[in-house]
Amino acid sequence: MTPKVEIYTWSWCPFCMRAKALLDRKGVEYQEYCIDGDDEAREEMAKRANGRRSLPQIFISDRHIGGSDELYALNSEDKLDPMLQPSA
Repeated sequence: MTPKVEIYTWSWCPFCMRAKALLDRKGVEYQEYCIDGDDEAREEMAKRANGRRSLPQIFISDRHIGGSDELYALNSEDKLDPMLQPSA
């Protein structure tokens, strides 16, 4: 089963664009939730992200990864690709 990747973003957020660019380069399909000005959606995101309200917030298989910096750190540590591999 392919891991479900979700990312909460704002349209003009440079960190959001950076995170999506990495996922795009890896050919990862993801569900994007663009929450521009949607306080209710941001509250829902914060609940899932242990109170974090900064953007982006990224989830892989419902596991909170964090933001763009954390995503790039996982990639640098060669930990991201295994998380994105389909499971049996």
